Amino acid sequence: MAYFYCDFRDENKQTCRNILLSILSQLCAQSDVCCDLLASIYLTHDDGTRQPSDRTLAKCLMEALGLTAQGPVYLIVDALDECPNNSGIPTARDEVLDLVQDLVYMGLPNLHICVTSRPEIDIQTALGPLTSLCVSLHDQTGQKEDIFRYISSIVWSDRNMWRWREEDKRLVIDTLSKKADGM
Repeated sequence: MAYFYCDFRDENKQTCRNILLSILSQLCAQSDVCCDLLASIYLTHDDGTRQPSDRTLAKCLMEALGLTAQGPVYLIVDALDECPNNSGIPTARDEVLDLVQDLVYMGLPNLHICVTSRPEIDIQTALGPLTSLCVSLHDQTGQKEDIFRYISSIVWSDRNMWRWREEDKRLVIDTLSKKADGM
């Protein structure tokens, strides 16, 4: 299993390259065969003095996943919508979507991919046709209730808000809950 969280606060956690590096390093920690593949890239790139291209890293990942001795592999990319979609051709998000598509198109029966995201149209358009199962929590009653309960607990327990008037606390809770947009 390998997991990557795309974090809007950290530019290093918003690129396809860093997703590839993270997933490969996690798989190497769990498999000698994967480690051997990455070691060969290290050697062919002058013992690490030259950086491999994203394409080389993607090929390495695909080769590692394609090994027949490999058992089930679970890849999780969390919060894909946090990858920027506003600059570059292709954008950072497009590159990650292309990687996910390439992995799915490999058709490996032992590969299981889970991608989480807010319902962004470009992500839905790219991944929708590829999914065997899609679970949407966006705009669900339970999710809205959880958000409301969380905000309420913070507002009512925060020492800085103890002196606020009750109607101000309720206004904050209602406003934040309505504008949370599932987050």
